[in-house]
Amino acid sequence: MKKLLLSCFITTMIACTPTKQSTIDTTLQTKVDSILHNKMSEINAISGQAIVMEVHTGEIKAMVGNDVSQESGLIRTASLLAALETGKVKLSDTVDVGEGVYMVHDRPLLDHNWHRGGYGLIDGLKTIMVNSHIGNYKLTKRAFEEEQAYFDMLDKMSYGQPENIEGLDSLEAAYFVTPKDSSWSNTALAWFCIGYNQQISPIQILTFYNAIANEGKMVKPLLYKGETEVINPQIASKANIDSLQMALIKVINEGLGKPAQSEKVQVAGVSGGCQLSTEEDDSEGRVNTMYAVEFCGYFPADAPKYSIIVRMNKKGLPASGSLMAGSVFKEIVDYMNN
Repeated sequence: MKKLLLSCFITTMIACTPTKQSTIDTTLQTKVDSILHNKMSEINAISGQAIVMEVHTGEIKAMVGNDVSQESGLIRTASLLAALETGKVKLSDTVDVGEGVYMVHDRPLLDHNWHRGGYGLIDGLKTIMVNSHIGNYKLTKRAFEEEQAYFDMLDKMSYGQPENIEGLDSLEAAYFVTPKDSSWSNTALAWFCIGYNQQISPIQILTFYNAIANEGKMVKPLLYKGETEVINPQIASKANIDSLQMALIKVINEGLGKPAQSEKVQVAGVSGGCQLSTEEDDSEGRVNTMYAVEFCGYFPADAPKYSIIVRMNKKGLPASGSLMAGSVFKEIVDYMNN
């Protein structure tokens, strides 16, 4: 009963204004609620969010769960696009991620397969296909000699927007730790570009991915019917948007995003994940550690109509963005393409 009340509260909050019509599709809302909470029960997730957005208009068709700001591994796509925008990096450029362990000063940066020997020499495309932390950081560092320039590029691309949405009172401005802050350190960029040292909400992340689906045009999410508002007419060059679109399809067809693959329609997207807490654990299973599992993408890949984000927080391992959040994405896509 508690889970249903949550999504019904969101729907009611949006729809109850007498003079405005909600963008929410109540039938889809109910189905997304069911899909998300079934998966949350299966993996013992503590919280979860799922949002479906219409690519060209920005209309929110379903929104389940509270839109909470936290760290997010889904920034890796933004980091790669920012690097491409400098012209100093291409998806065909190679980067050596070695055996999956890279020392950033005195701190080890690990790829997910570090205990299996890493990926060795890969290109920028493979970096996003396998969610390589080391590859992402090395390409970001190669593109930006000045660390502040990376944040200037994210700002130019409107990453973290919007700061407010009518009907969503809980939304907060995205917060990033930058080189201008006293807490900045010589290892901060490595962890920021893969998801840490930041607070950003699912709807802000979805707005960015929706812009990639929308040929680079960023529109503001709408919870009420009305005129579409353009936040940024072109977040990045057409060539680099095309490259990212191709990469996000490859992630699904050949990379770690295969669990999100639909037999009904070609999709594009990528998984993310972060360790949200550093609580001491009772065993090697890290049972007290909190993880975020995420997936964001859109469909149809060749002519996008809808974008979707899924995020769930859970304690303990396993914690897989592709297998857990990606499967929710797939179920929503399959339902919408019945």
